[in-house]
Amino acid sequence: MGIELQLNKSRVPVKVWTRDIDAEALQQLLNVASLPIVHGHVAAMPDVHAGIGATVGSVIPTRGAIIPAAVGVDIGCGMNAVRTSLRADQLPDNLRPLRMAIEAAVPVGFNQHEASRMRGSALQRQGRVLSDRLDVVVGKHPGLMKMQRRFTETWLCQIGTLGGGNHFIELCLDEADRVWIMLHSGSRGIGNVMGRYFIAAAQKDMRRHQVNLPDRDLAYFSEGSTLFDDYVEALEWAQDYAMLNRNRMLAAVVEAMRPGLPPFQLEDEAINCHHNYVARENHFGASLYITRKGAISAQEGQLGVIPGSMGARSFIVRGLGNAQSFCSCSHGAGRRMSRSAAKRRFSRFDLEAQTLGVECRKDGGVVDEIPGAYKDIDEVMNNQRDLVEVVHTLKQVLCVKG
Repeated sequence: MGIELQLNKSRVPVKVWTRDIDAEALQQLLNVASLPIVHGHVAAMPDVHAGIGATVGSVIPTRGAIIPAAVGVDIGCGMNAVRTSLRADQLPDNLRPLRMAIEAAVPVGFNQHEASRMRGSALQRQGRVLSDRLDVVVGKHPGLMKMQRRFTETWLCQIGTLGGGNHFIELCLDEADRVWIMLHSGSRGIGNVMGRYFIAAAQKDMRRHQVNLPDRDLAYFSEGSTLFDDYVEALEWAQDYAMLNRNRMLAAVVEAMRPGLPPFQLEDEAINCHHNYVARENHFGASLYITRKGAISAQEGQLGVIPGSMGARSFIVRGLGNAQSFCSCSHGAGRRMSRSAAKRRFSRFDLEAQTLGVECRKDGGVVDEIPGAYKDIDEVMNNQRDLVEVVHTLKQVLCVKG
């Protein structure tokens, strides 16, 4: 497959890798493509669906500016996956105790580590550089501290925590029945605060300069301004924090698994990739800010992780370096319906049926994450055969949800 749609109704074209796209998402893509800061074209991945301001599953190349709402509030959200030396026949028949052990080791939902345990810990000492960098950001923008109770402790207490929504921890089997650990999370509450703060600041700045936008959530900071520099500083902090969060979570999962399983080790280096972030890259002879909102980097030879839903398959992929997608690919299956629509349409009995064979929560609290609320991951993968090649196909056997 390849580019399925090319829209030429805005200042720059929009290239879309699917025909499975709703009207709202199309309009959001056209809105982004009308901005004077967008360079070349906008790329929409096959998991594309409507977001806030900018479309989830889009790759936005900007010159001399960044759109905070295009990055979103889950800054640095992404995936971590690693293969273990375990095989399927070494897992217990009943995986529930293993799920309970992982949930006990990794706080989920709104839970976090106790501050009393984290203060003075080795992790706090190792995170001193992060702490110092955060102090600089907050020193310039003390308003951040007003948006979250105990702001300065939150970053420490939420390192190695999952969060809620579509974040997850999974054990999967590949085509050779080898066991993989895979997880999905980001910069947690502190990244959310930073995202909301700078989105509001950009909107205020646009009003001050009387810039007309097709959507107020597409407000941007221009390079050379103090707000631009401050946002980039906060953005890079949150992206680094998200990476650390996933690394610590992975370590906690491994330790939680050891008591109930035969001795095992991790094989190869873990794949750790953001899918809500900004990177400075060169494309088509220009130095650009590439915002991947629900997309991962797929440079030639680069490994990435594309998860399906709770009951579907996931993929370890290798990038093909397709220039037209700005060397990007999808970040997952992509939602077919909103969370509220999923709750109206499906019941916990549907959830049980669609997650048959997967050890996971099957209660009403996670119905919005039911596989039926997502696009068909096999179709998504078929639509991006020119963006990535599949290295491993994974099937979930255990899933922890926030």
